[in-house]
Amino acid sequence: MPLNLIMMGPPGAGKGTQAEQFARKRGIPKISTGDILREAVHNGTEIGRQANATMARGELVSDDVMIGIVRERLDQSDARNGFVLDGFPRTVAQATALDQIMKDRDPLIVVDIVVPEAELVRRLSTRMVCEVCSHTAGAFDPGVHAAEGASVAECTRCGGKLVQRDDDDNAVVRERLKVYQRQTQPLVEYYNARPTFRSVNGSQPPDRVASDLVTAIDSAWSGVAVKGARS
Repeated sequence: MPLNLIMMGPPGAGKGTQAEQFARKRGIPKISTGDILREAVHNGTEIGRQANATMARGELVSDDVMIGIVRERLDQSDARNGFVLDGFPRTVAQATALDQIMKDRDPLIVVDIVVPEAELVRRLSTRMVCEVCSHTAGAFDPGVHAAEGASVAECTRCGGKLVQRDDDDNAVVRERLKVYQRQTQPLVEYYNARPTFRSVNGSQPPDRVASDLVTAIDSAWSGVAVKGARS
């Protein structure tokens, strides 16, 4: 049966990387709001045109437009065998709409990667990006290293210079985390009573987080499969 997964987590939790790795191993698409927004605009769909016009005015894309774009993407054939959603839903209104989209499909599994704020600040303020290939290197990434005697860190992928992202300044990071907490706490409360909701400790090294994610997701998925077999 299809595995329909929402991966939640604050900036710096490693959610995007974990979502991408898990999706690749399971052979299902990783669907991020940024990716599907760009795809809808590129394909010139009606909703894509609406989103493009909104962004051209310097405005944020509305819930209605984002919900429409996600609906279009989940209707594509590759998502019928399962998917990993990264970055959606972000609000309870989006989550409610997603439940309606999934009404005649298999249940959603929701995993929240939990990391204390102090650790997130440490990770984000030390996170660096390559000026050449745009690879992001974080606290656990072997890409952050300085050659002996060198004054700058180098990217292990291409040898380019690693620099701090503009939005990873300490004060900016704390504000981003406050915004995330305000937006996401109601969403966690919306999902956490469901038997398919799991939390994972994201403070661990990435390989341990990946292992715990697989255990949590398989546990929730097995429960869904058993329930489906009985009904």
